[in-house]
Amino acid sequence: MASRTTAPRSCDTFVALPPATVGSRVVFGKNSDRPSDEVQEVVYFPAASHKAGDKLECTYIEIEQAEKTYAVVLSRPSWIWGAEMGANEHGVCIGNEAVWGREEVCDKEALLGMDLLRLGLERADTAENALTVMVDLLEKYGQGGNCMESHMAFTYHNSFLIADRKEAWVLETSGKYWAAEKIEEGVRNISNQLSITTKIDREHPEMRDYAKSKGWWDGEKEFDFAAIYSYVNTARMTTSRGRYSEGYKLLNKHKGSITSETMMEILRDKESGINMEGGFMTTGSMVSILPQEPNFPCIHFFTGTPDPDRSVFKPFIFVPNITQLLKTSSPTFGHDDPVKKKPRFLTKPDRRHELYKQHESAAVVMETFKEKGKEMLEQIRKLEKEKISKMESILQNGCLDVNQAVNLFSQCVEEEINTYA
Repeated sequence: MASRTTAPRSCDTFVALPPATVGSRVVFGKNSDRPSDEVQEVVYFPAASHKAGDKLECTYIEIEQAEKTYAVVLSRPSWIWGAEMGANEHGVCIGNEAVWGREEVCDKEALLGMDLLRLGLERADTAENALTVMVDLLEKYGQGGNCMESHMAFTYHNSFLIADRKEAWVLETSGKYWAAEKIEEGVRNISNQLSITTKIDREHPEMRDYAKSKGWWDGEKEFDFAAIYSYVNTARMTTSRGRYSEGYKLLNKHKGSITSETMMEILRDKESGINMEGGFMTTGSMVSILPQEPNFPCIHFFTGTPDPDRSVFKPFIFVPNITQLLKTSSPTFGHDDPVKKKPRFLTKPDRRHELYKQHESAAVVMETFKEKGKEMLEQIRKLEKEKISKMESILQNGCLDVNQAVNLFSQCVEEEINTYA
């Protein structure tokens, strides 16, 4: 069994639904916390139709392709097929977390949790349908494989927060077993621990019997998924010092007035550990606004760069004929990619995209030249506020210029790069 190289801590995902939000909107957010030298890219894939019998190559294994896949925008480690977080054209958003528990983690190559996330987005038009797609694929193909671009193994089970315009679902897994909780109002967050307790709205049909067979549950006590499948003291989950608890407190502090900017500030919070620093750090962030009014567009903001506190949340809206996101897309290496060769990860190519390179240089300026760095930070915050204001105007008026939306994200990337230059 491969061992973990890093303490089990990374990522936080949040959702707020009315009446916790301002207006009739669902607000979704995630920080992706990954190895500090890993590049995260923001990429777009259009909807597509596929022939019967087509195969799909995921990060490690090949599976059957669906007849139709929806358009998706993804923030992902640039070496994998799947994603850490993303959205589709129907307003479904998903973020995942690494979790551990009593069940041993399988290092055999299967679907990564990040692969399951992308598959859910590509194949489902609602949050609950995405959940169904993901658990069906989990049952068929399993989850497993190295989750880090390294010959050292980093493996885990996965939890997911899945949201759409009207509701959200938390899906938590332990091997092939899983439980899901439906959220219809208020706030919810997930971090690096199982968090579903006794409110279980859907589950693997053998989940309880398996727990009994392992001696984790006597079959009589009320079934508490997190307590039974892990070592979490569920009575203290929201009060103990930890990122799950800190995220819970921040969401509840702003309950009733949560906006996209509130979510961005939560993701930028360093004191709580949510904006992570160090060997594992926040390498990409996402915030989405999902209006409950179906005629209004969903708006998705991505950084595509490390540390949201000195990054720009840039807007993306699904429209036809979107300009490809070239300056946040990493170089590709085809069959020569060390991820595709066996043994894997013998070398590590330069995967930095253009925005990453410019942001990396700007970060050095911010750290070395305080006045210049302060001025640069003010400029990128001003750029971000301008974009948020424009997006708010679209949501208030319901008036979207499709021709401008085609280049919306790419244009903002150009403006950010110009600020660094």
